[in-house]
Amino acid sequence: MRAVDIIIKKRDKLELTDAEIDFFVREFTNGAIPDYQVSAWAMAILLNGMTARETTALTLAMAHSGAMLDLSDVIDIAVDKHSSGGVGDKTTLSVLPIVAACGLPCGKMSGRGLGFSGGTLDKLESIPGYRVDLTTDEFKTQLREIGIVLTGQSLDLAPADGKLYSLRDVTGTVDSTPLIASSIMSKKLAAGAQAIVLDVKAGNGAFMPTVESARELAEAMTAIGRLAGRQVTALIADMNQPLGVAVGNAVEVVEAIQALHGSGPEDFMEHCLHLSAHMLLLGRRAETLERGGAMAQKAIDNGSAFEKLCQLVAAQGGDVSFVEHPEKLPTAKVIVTVESPYAGTIAGVHARTIGEAAVTLGAGRAQKGDQVDHAVGFMIHKKVGQTVSVGEPLFTIHARDHTQVGQVRQIVQDAFAFSDGPVAPLPLFY
Repeated sequence: MRAVDIIIKKRDKLELTDAEIDFFVREFTNGAIPDYQVSAWAMAILLNGMTARETTALTLAMAHSGAMLDLSDVIDIAVDKHSSGGVGDKTTLSVLPIVAACGLPCGKMSGRGLGFSGGTLDKLESIPGYRVDLTTDEFKTQLREIGIVLTGQSLDLAPADGKLYSLRDVTGTVDSTPLIASSIMSKKLAAGAQAIVLDVKAGNGAFMPTVESARELAEAMTAIGRLAGRQVTALIADMNQPLGVAVGNAVEVVEAIQALHGSGPEDFMEHCLHLSAHMLLLGRRAETLERGGAMAQKAIDNGSAFEKLCQLVAAQGGDVSFVEHPEKLPTAKVIVTVESPYAGTIAGVHARTIGEAAVTLGAGRAQKGDQVDHAVGFMIHKKVGQTVSVGEPLFTIHARDHTQVGQVRQIVQDAFAFSDGPVAPLPLFY
């Protein structure tokens, strides 16, 4: 069997066998198939798609490319959540402490930014000392002892996905339903998840631009989950504007901390409570969604959710004082607030444009291996449906220097659309 024949077969829109997929994944993981051939194969999948059987085979091959984590000796049920990516999406940083504070242990392996979409690990590394490279034994021990883990993908879990994940970011192959579905679900299966809440984003700031395409991805992932014997709930969330106010790394950590104190942006708070409720329901800690939401709100109100975040940061080597005093987190050298040139109602805030502008500032990666600047980003002060007056703050730029401000100022301003009449707010979930 040769890699080039498998690439050609997919290029010609033919269905790959399980054996061919297993071979390709195994040899790529072993280093026998070079990056350039894997990139060609990924592009063929992007252009020609995969059947449900192929996607499931790819998922299982990547999940079994390394160790398979069994958490049954640590916790009664392993519940995970995953977002398909968006702009300003820092929900993991708030949701995991909330559900852990409600008595549902939660261990999660997160990724770095892909294209214009921010990465949870990049945000966490705003906190000095925070380790994102826990071993499997450390993962299980910490989950047993404090009920919460948030780390990077272990090298021995789904290593094929780890290698493919970084290549997709720089070869234009992120926006592929089979590759997204198999990437997400292979990590979940390998990491021992028995129940999974999927936060599938739809809109111009997501990899799935429409509700229909998001539903296609959600159905692909829930089908994989069912075939693998897992419980899966998929929610379709709006990403036609940034979630919350902050877009970046340290600024998003600050916002996640504010949410755990009950003072986060309204849309972000509601989003976190809804996801938490679904996790608590799947994890058998709440009998109904309503009860789950009430439990989540109580964990915020009594301070136990914030305390759980502090425990997490301390356990993984981070300086807890940066969480207790978030003003210590990295801050930009130049902060410029841009005022609205128009009066009216906000009709649109193009999330992808803002996400790409954040990459220009250095908050994300233009190329594989780029260093992330944790201090830069944006604060988006107006949302769709809100009114604005001339001279009222529209957005704030956090940049390294004034040259960067000049590079992104007009771009972000043009991301806002205005209307003379009323505009309905966007839904949080579809």
